[in-house]
Amino acid sequence: MWTEGYVSGIDYTHGYYPELSPARLQLAALTAGYDVPECKPGALSYLELGFGQGLSVNIHAAATGGRFCGTDFNPSHAANAQSLAAASGAELTALDDSFGELAARTDLPKFDIIALHGIWSWISDANRALIVDIAKRHLKPAGLFYISYNVTPGWSPAMPLRHLLTEHAERSGQGPIADRINNSLDFAQRVVDAGATYFKANPAVAERLGKIKDHNRNYLAHEYFNADWHPMPFSRTAAMLEAAKLTFAASAHLLDNVDAVNLSADAQKLLGEIPDPVLRQTVRDYFVNQQFRRDVFIKGARPLPPLERIRRLQAQAFALMVSTEERPEKVTGSLGEANLQETVYKPIFDALASDGNSPKTIVQLQSLCEGVDFNQIIQALQVLIGAGAVAPTQDKSSIQSSRKATKLLNSELCRRAEASTDVNHLASPVTGAGVQVNRFEQLFLRAIELKEKDAPGYAWRLLKVQGQSILKEGKALEGDDANLVELRAQHDSFEANRLPVLKSLGIA
Repeated sequence: MWTEGYVSGIDYTHGYYPELSPARLQLAALTAGYDVPECKPGALSYLELGFGQGLSVNIHAAATGGRFCGTDFNPSHAANAQSLAAASGAELTALDDSFGELAARTDLPKFDIIALHGIWSWISDANRALIVDIAKRHLKPAGLFYISYNVTPGWSPAMPLRHLLTEHAERSGQGPIADRINNSLDFAQRVVDAGATYFKANPAVAERLGKIKDHNRNYLAHEYFNADWHPMPFSRTAAMLEAAKLTFAASAHLLDNVDAVNLSADAQKLLGEIPDPVLRQTVRDYFVNQQFRRDVFIKGARPLPPLERIRRLQAQAFALMVSTEERPEKVTGSLGEANLQETVYKPIFDALASDGNSPKTIVQLQSLCEGVDFNQIIQALQVLIGAGAVAPTQDKSSIQSSRKATKLLNSELCRRAEASTDVNHLASPVTGAGVQVNRFEQLFLRAIELKEKDAPGYAWRLLKVQGQSILKEGKALEGDDANLVELRAQHDSFEANRLPVLKSLGIA
């Protein structure tokens, strides 16, 4: 069967994953001290394996430019990706090839970046071998390879829960996958309530069951109910990728790389005594109880001299993703919640907000943030990027060349928001990546594009004709007046806080 045991009867969610963005991957490798060749504007070649609905690859193709390619063996996913590419005009080839079919192609070029999000854990060993072969033959020397996957030890306690769910779904009869998921979740809860010793011995797993019952069923189908599901230690993944000449560089989730919020002093000391990088990462996963890794590997990793690393980082620019009113004051790492030092983070945030939120290089931040040194700025930016408050930006030439495609793509996504809540991100030519923009904000942007004078009224007309209304505190508002009052309040907040940020990011 063409699905090879992978769930196909229910589409995947329209998620966007910022770690897949070229700018984020390049920054992660550079921050870790590795040489990453710079591509000229529009010259990047990028391959995404298993792109789901294709939102991430479309946003990156439109916002970054260059030659993008991707595959997802589900033809409805590929069709959606192709329709978005047609809307933006970006140079994106969206295929519905399996990994075997892709590996057999003779027309694939060499790529600067090959990326896959969440596929590795949900496929067979044979398909993992095909991915390794694709990376070995089609990733350029010094190219980046991004891979995210479920790992042990974090997943180990819950693996029997997943087995219980899938066994029940498979053996309790036929029917739509969403119904079987619901029945399996209800059955597992009955097992908990009946006093199963496993759940008594692992109370956190019982809590996990309670939480996953609230998840989107499309997500749960692909997360828990495939025939293949293989969380594995980092060392096993690293050993498999070594056949493609790939070396681990860093986590693309930059907050993971900040030891201060993830590791105790004793843990940092012990890890510092481990010379082998694979063993060090494996042991680190035990300290943080890692469940999901987002790794950047390099084909032919070359460490930079410290001075060259500093110079390249100083030239990198960054921009705010949120308003100053939304500046995070806390962040959550593996050690728990940590307060962000006011004397460091406020000057950096204020500097980034100056001159209309225009992007600032680290050199500029050093001059604007008196008393905050280079290392503090680097660590703070990693934390703020991890919190979604800041993003690295592209050079001016790339920003300018990406404006047309991002405008066209965003127009199509906002048009779709008239009838759907599926997509919650738009493309920024400034960051070369996605920005979270909820449905109502998209409708307000759509109203601006259509020159509607009353954006809340326009949004309410669309909702009302579809029999929808605003949810407030979990309850649906009734009547025109109540819905319009809430939409006008949201629009006032949008104009005051979100619109200026979206304008600075080239979205509005």
